[in-house]
Amino acid sequence: MELSVFSISQLLVGVAIGFDLLSFQFKERRRIIACLVVSCLLVAIHFALLGYWTATGLGLLAALRFATSLLTTSKGLMAVFIGAALVVAVVTFHGILSILSCLGSIFGTISSFCRTDKRLRQLMLIATSLWLAHNCLAGSPTAILMEGLFICSNLVGYYRFYCRRAAKLSSPP
Repeated sequence: MELSVFSISQLLVGVAIGFDLLSFQFKERRRIIACLVVSCLLVAIHFALLGYWTATGLGLLAALRFATSLLTTSKGLMAVFIGAALVVAVVTFHGILSILSCLGSIFGTISSFCRTDKRLRQLMLIATSLWLAHNCLAGSPTAILMEGLFICSNLVGYYRFYCRRAAKLSSPP
């Protein structure tokens, strides 16, 4: 049985989903980001197979950005990656999909250079919502599922590490 290019693209996103779900169940920022590097590479290949070149370029840039942010949270490098995202979007511009993916990339860039996992999680919710809208318009069902699950995983992790802890600290003995 021969798989179509579309089927292969969806399988790659299926594997990326595993890394996304795993990522936000870690507390340590470095582990979160390491999982996101792998996920971004798989998603970039997925978009290349589908012919969405802005998303492909931004996905590869995101993998490089996350790998860089493992080593530094430099605001100067953050600005370089935001500039690079704008260049990729302009060079490969294809309407609303390019705009949504570029905005998602910019918020993802800001989040990946945050020093704390809490702020990273908050900004990633915005980035992921923009990518969810992109994937809906691009018509990739597995990518839609991936972003939805990523949002859920992020919210579960946020609740576990911040909301539940705050509730325990504020409850009477």
